[in-house]
Amino acid sequence: MNVLVTGATGFIGSHVARDFLRRGHEVHVTVRPSSDRRRIRDIESKLRIWEGEMDAVPVDADVVVHLAWYAVPGKYLSAPENRDCLEASRRLLAKVKGRAVFAGTCFEFDLTDQPLAEDSPTKPLTLYAECKDALRREVERRPDSAWVRFFYQYGPGEDPRRLVPAVITQQLRGKPSKVTPGLQRADYLYVEDVAAAVRSVAESRLEGPVNIGSGQAPSVREIVTKIAELGGRPDLIEWGAFPQREGEPMLVQADNARLRSTGWTPRVDLDQGLRQTFDWWRRELR
Repeated sequence: MNVLVTGATGFIGSHVARDFLRRGHEVHVTVRPSSDRRRIRDIESKLRIWEGEMDAVPVDADVVVHLAWYAVPGKYLSAPENRDCLEASRRLLAKVKGRAVFAGTCFEFDLTDQPLAEDSPTKPLTLYAECKDALRREVERRPDSAWVRFFYQYGPGEDPRRLVPAVITQQLRGKPSKVTPGLQRADYLYVEDVAAAVRSVAESRLEGPVNIGSGQAPSVREIVTKIAELGGRPDLIEWGAFPQREGEPMLVQADNARLRSTGWTPRVDLDQGLRQTFDWWRRELR
């Protein structure tokens, strides 16, 4: 299969490109000249790389997997760049001739502390979620198209400002981790399983929204505690240094039955995934 992946230099995108290659697909990727290619350096020679705007790639792919979006931690939820991403995504969607698999977010949902199915009500509260939700409606109207809704991910290559890598690197450096009480529960899935899920949807005939999650929701306290056990410095965790954010949902959990209908099952559980991520960061910091 001939696959075009946008956002391949990103955290999820790099793993998605790698997973398609492992399955023997021909993988084309769009890359801006200014993009940091560190995440794809090990597979760069195996990719068909196109520099420039993603909707100008001269490839009639069997499947277009669109993952590119503005995603700077701490900024992306309200960033005006979301509107630019929405318009660029619309231009790309209009040019896709084959199957389209576009990426959404669990933040589209009305987060009401209940497990979330694909048809759960939406209620986007940020510009990021609003733009994603608007694009979802357009993708749903197109035949042979799927909308993969990401929940939470972690693993090698994640931005170090995110929760899991931040706590890991602080453990490795002997620095304190200031965290909330950690009572909120979130659906975290190891990034290689995320990539395999995206590829499974792309290879399937599923249309419309598909939740990409583990179907489980450990507490943040449980996740941070496991990381501290791996690092051997639980004394560095400062529980409650930040208050629980007002209005923050206490449960964000995917119903992943549609995803499992493709034959996909997660291969890496939380303990194994955190251990592999911890070891990866140990090597990186050396």
